[in-house]
Amino acid sequence: MEKNIKEKSLDRATLSVLNVAEKAGVRTVWDRYAAQSPQCGFGETGLCCRHCMQGPCRISPFEHGAKEGVCGANADVMVARGICRAVAGGTASHGGHAKHMAYTLLKSARGEAADYPIRDESKLKAVAARIGVKTEGRTINEIAADVAKIALADFSEKESPLTWAATTVTKGRVETFLKFGVVPTGIDSSVAESMHRTTYGVDADPVNILLGAIKCALADYSACHMATDLADILFGTPSPVVTQSNLGVLKKDAVNVALHGHNALLSDIVAQVAGEKELNEKAKAAGAKEGINVVGVCCTGNEVMMRHKIPLATSSVSQEAAIITGALDAMVVDYQCIMPSLAGIAECYHTQLITTMPIAKIPKALHIEFHEKNAKESARKIIETAIEAFKKRDAAKIQIPDVTSTAYAGFSTEAILGALALVNKEDPLKPLIDNIVAGNIYGVCLFAGCNTVKVTQDANYTAMIKELAKHNVLILATGCASGAFARHGFMTPEATEKYAGEGLKAVLTAVGKAAGLGGPLPLVLHMGSCVDNSRAADVAVAVANKLGVDLNMLPVVASAPEPVTEKAVAIGTWAVAAGLPTHLGVVPPVLGSKVVTGVLTSAAKDLFGGYFIVETDPVAAAGKLIAVMGERRKGLGLSA
Repeated sequence: MEKNIKEKSLDRATLSVLNVAEKAGVRTVWDRYAAQSPQCGFGETGLCCRHCMQGPCRISPFEHGAKEGVCGANADVMVARGICRAVAGGTASHGGHAKHMAYTLLKSARGEAADYPIRDESKLKAVAARIGVKTEGRTINEIAADVAKIALADFSEKESPLTWAATTVTKGRVETFLKFGVVPTGIDSSVAESMHRTTYGVDADPVNILLGAIKCALADYSACHMATDLADILFGTPSPVVTQSNLGVLKKDAVNVALHGHNALLSDIVAQVAGEKELNEKAKAAGAKEGINVVGVCCTGNEVMMRHKIPLATSSVSQEAAIITGALDAMVVDYQCIMPSLAGIAECYHTQLITTMPIAKIPKALHIEFHEKNAKESARKIIETAIEAFKKRDAAKIQIPDVTSTAYAGFSTEAILGALALVNKEDPLKPLIDNIVAGNIYGVCLFAGCNTVKVTQDANYTAMIKELAKHNVLILATGCASGAFARHGFMTPEATEKYAGEGLKAVLTAVGKAAGLGGPLPLVLHMGSCVDNSRAADVAVAVANKLGVDLNMLPVVASAPEPVTEKAVAIGTWAVAAGLPTHLGVVPPVLGSKVVTGVLTSAAKDLFGGYFIVETDPVAAAGKLIAVMGERRKGLGLSA
């Protein structure tokens, strides 16, 4: 049954646009979801398989019906294979992103990508030192070339563990991964192994398949960390900035260009070029009094928000809404989380959809290929295309919701440690640890993941954060989770004053004042895009190493209240392997197997310390996470 408008989103701006879409007869993701309902019950429980041409096969979850596929695979095998393949898909996505960054860094070092100079030499040297690249007496380009080569070597099979995994986790985690045989030795080869082991006639042990999924997920962690490190080297390590969020950031009297996708290699260059005087004069000559206005969507929006103060218009599930405002002149996409529906919706307006990557083309979109050697040239062509589209606007269709929220963004690991150093220069981690010990910070929760049409957009995020903050839980966020918090004003000092418990408020105020804000830090510390979950892992690892304990002992948890993509499956799996209890607000397709469900929600705790907590009620989910943090505090001898 189709949801009414108010059930679709908690965001006023999105609701406003959905009303416009309904009246205009424009179909959105919510309409397409309704058309798919009821969804396949076999698929929802993981009990369907089409991995060979003797299928598709379905297994009945009830007493009567088939209990095996044609090949003899039972429910446990079928569900385990599905989860493993989802992890492989997510790892392939993050791996492709990271590899693209590594090749660009190598080209930059060789002088073959003039538009991509190395902007953070300190980060380059820090990464080099961590992975064993010599820096003394060497040029920046020599160091960068070696870092890039080691990064690229992490993709193919080798005898040693992945560099980006082995050098960024605790000693205890390495020992645990070795014990259970889940140490990855190649990012791409881990994906290939997962696909091989889940193909017809290979691995039929569900527990062994799940261990293979964890191995692949750790390769995903490596890819995420690598992508973050290399982006910081090429574009600068983020530090806190203040900007705006929500659809009200679109401007009636400007050429509006939305950057959507995940790879900063495209978005960062477009953001730079959009400020050029000549292009802005062209825009004004076309009638755009305010020149060029660049906004972000989804994870690439997070990238440019934290490095260029570019406002974040919306996130993945509501990406179509930006076009339906009638004020968007170009939607520029790279890859991942981009709906093919954008092309059809753009045809209803003047908006030019522009694809840029050879692996991510959409029929009816204009394709402007993006290459490192002529990046700025391509970016200028994109902006000029947007200016031409602006001239075709239909003023009667422009309906920009007057809704914006302030957002503080860009709390990289380095920025957080830098802020703590203002409180204690000699030992930056001491204020954080002392306040965890004292209970002023009860624990830490990383929010990650997406928005999904299966629940009211943002509802789970907003309910959970209010409950956790009230109980003095420090909140970190990445990706579209950040977008949810930004839209509703949670990434501000005012939110700290309103929602934080007294202990958390005192800590955030002390650090904020030390940093010169004159008040508290924002309630949610924005750490970047979805690959930047590795930043939160770095903070946790630093605390664990300082205390001399492993990650599975810390009062640190993760939550994906509205997960969607295979990338979310991969991230959640490596979070569990890292020792973090990880909440899911949407039931994953595993209920068809008691074995798989048991491993993911219970047995994994005994093996890795982390495990999945599936809870669709957001307040109950927050309560369960608080209880978990209490258990871990007791384990450390702290008050619960």
